Formats: sequence, C-alpha cells, structure tokens
Amino acid sequence: MSHACIQSSCNLLASCFVVLFLVLLQTKIATSALIMSMRNHHNHHQHRMPMLQANQSSCAMFVGTWVRDESYPLYQSSNCPTIIDAQFNCQMYGRPDSDYLKYRWQPLNCELPRFNGLEFLRNMKGKSMMFVGDSLGRNQWESLVCLISSSVPQSSTKMSRGLPFSIFKFLDYDVSISYYKAPYLVDIDLVQGKRVLKLEEISGNANAWRNADVLVFDTGHWWNHQGSLQGWDYMESGGTYYQDMDRMVALERGLRTWANWVDSNIDTARTRVFFQSISPTHYIWDSRCYLERGGSDFSSGRSELNR
Repeated sequence: MSHACIQSSCNLLASCFVVLFLVLLQTKIATSALIMSMRNHHNHHQHRMPMLQANQSSCAMFVGTWVRDESYPLYQSSNCPTIIDAQFNCQMYGRPDSDYLKYRWQPLNCELPRFNGLEFLRNMKGKSMMFVGDSLGRNQWESLVCLISSSVPQSSTKMSRGLPFSIFKFLDYDVSISYYKAPYLVDIDLVQGKRVLKLEEISGNANAWRNADVLVFDTGHWWNHQGSLQGWDYMESGGTYYQDMDRMVALERGLRTWANWVDSNIDTARTRVFFQSISPTHYIWDSRCYLERGGSDFSSGRSELNR
C-alpha cells in the first residue's frame, strides 16, 4: 500500500475497516510503546519485526500479509466522484497500473469477513464516527464513505466540507462519518501573528471530538516537516517557546497530551477509541498524480498534497 494514492487506500483498507469494529483499543494506551514504534519508523528501521504484535492465541489481525483477490476493488473511484479529492485519485489522472487495487489484508490465523456497507449502517444506526488527524485519516474517511455508498447507492445522503471539519451523513440510517483535520492532534494558536504549536494544549481541537461514538486518531508525518511544509513557527511546552526541538521529543509530549485527554474525557463504555501510528509515505505517487493534472502549487512546496 506504500506509495499509493487514495484509490489504493480505498480498496486495500476495506479489511482495515472490518478490523476497526472487531478490536477495541484500550484508551489507557502504552504511549511509550507507540513512541518507540514511531521512533523506529523515524530512523528508517523498515525491516524490523513490529514492536506490537497481536496475541497469537487469538485472531492475529495485525499480523499477516496482503493477498491478491480478483473480486477487488470493492468500488470504482469513478462511481464516487463527490467525495474523493482529485489529488488523490490516481486512476483518473493517469496512473497506468491497477494491480495494486486487487489486494486485501489476510491475518495470520483467521479470516476477515468481507466488508458489507449495509451491515455497517445497520450496526451504526443513530451513531457517529470521526477520523481525526492528517491525510491518513482523511483518506480513510473518503474510503469508508465510498465503500458504504457502493452498498447503498440509492440511500439519501448529505455532505458538508470545510476546515477543519467535514461530514458525510447517511440520512436513512442517521449515521454520520466525519473528518477533523488536526495533523498534530494538539492545538496550534496564533500568537502575535505566529503559529504556535501547543504541546500541552488540546482543548481547542478536542471540543469537536467529544460526542462521537467511534474516534479514530492518527498523527505522524507532519512532525518531521521542515521549511515551507512545516505547519508551525514556534513550539510551546511548559510555558517556554522554542524555535525547534527534537521532533521525537515533541511528538511524545503531544501524544501524552492526547492520551491524557482521552483518559480524562472519554467514556469508554460509550465511545470506542482507536489510534493509528504513522503510515508509509504517499507523497511520491501523490506528486505524480498532482503534476499530471497540472498542479501549479506543487513547485512552491505548499501543495494540496500536504493538507
């Protein structure tokens, strides 16, 4: 799935959405283990065994492989044009191959049921789900909406896009699936015209998350951005402003702030909380797709690819 645009996510992640409702991530997460896992990614230790492995006595859903399945993809991006952002639609803008759409996730010692959008809506009737984070969450929001829509093409829907919040509603089932852009999870405030990343503050973003029934968080890539791609001018921690600091230290502080907020504000009897760690980079293929459609902002270093 690395180096693939949204359409690869659309189909390869179908199994991941099944997993989403089979496993509950405890809100009292092992933050240090997450940090170490991200640190390994940061240091490009790509061939190490995963730090966190599933219990081998049960279904090892996070240990397995991608297998070819000729029944995939589960939908065509051309049939879901209103939700997929153009810069992530590689098939529309010239990617020549399509074999990457023919794979599904196969856990080590069990079978995942095929994703069923109608069953999803029935199980989620009257509930809401929100993706929070960077483009990984945004891509999965778009993917899930398209997967469901392909199962209920005649269902009444309503969509609203904005920054930082976008939402898609399946009106016949009273189900809402939304995306909240917060690439660092913690707050960014304007102070004297400068963007300040507040490593110990999160309430500005988090107030929008409280009432969701399912929350799926991610953060990662943006912490390493520099130059024109960097999303802040200063960091603030413990009342002190920094022009920069060790990015892994900053990430750890931000994640601890997020984890403490979850522990203090989320009723796990009502809300399921998931955290996705850093994803493979997708900028190479995204860049090609964007350039093929004549994206003029890419050369400036502030393209749509990094929203």
